[in-house]
Amino acid sequence: MELELLNARDHAGLRLGPPPTGVAHFVQIVPAEFATAAASCPIFLTKNAETGQFYAGAMFGFEPGENLLGSGPGGELFTPLDLERQGFYLASGGAVAVDPGHRRFTAGAGQALFETDGRPSPALRRLQHVLGQLQAGVADTEAFVQALLVLRLVEPIDIDLSFDDGRTMSLQGLYTVSLDRLAELEDGAVLDLFRSGFLALIYAMTGSLKQVSRLARLRNDKIAA
Repeated sequence: MELELLNARDHAGLRLGPPPTGVAHFVQIVPAEFATAAASCPIFLTKNAETGQFYAGAMFGFEPGENLLGSGPGGELFTPLDLERQGFYLASGGAVAVDPGHRRFTAGAGQALFETDGRPSPALRRLQHVLGQLQAGVADTEAFVQALLVLRLVEPIDIDLSFDDGRTMSLQGLYTVSLDRLAELEDGAVLDLFRSGFLALIYAMTGSLKQVSRLARLRNDKIAA
């Protein structure tokens, strides 16, 4: 991957296609996406393999390359910002960088990134907005996770699954929020979570766990078909 700072002179010929679909089964999301994501897929915390830091992710399938939610990157109801921005990166100083070799860029088809006068096109302005949301969202995630850790609300969750074809899976390395521990908190701590907006995020996360069984049903339907 070779990144280049995006500019109208060098990249006027780039055309933007849709993000690649069906390749990601677990995608990083930020708190602003929790409510929408929870309506269609489970949300977990997991640890970055390189840094050991927690991040939040939406699960679309149970193994790499599996997307059980439809033809879109996250199904019709939800496309994560981190998928929508594929091919684009935020550089220092707020500049946008691109990987011209990314497969979502095409020649002659798709949406132009620049108008004929060199101004950003609506498609590029949308991507700039997405990158800004992600940048802010990463900081929001860090604050949310830190609050959970301080209150000792994060707990591991192991998920064991059996499918109609006889296959079994054990999903590990996933974390959620302990509602039992939440119920034991002092009123002041719960009020702080509410006022910060973190309580709503907690309930979105824990409520989304019911989507695991939905994904399992979708996988069984796929096996039967």
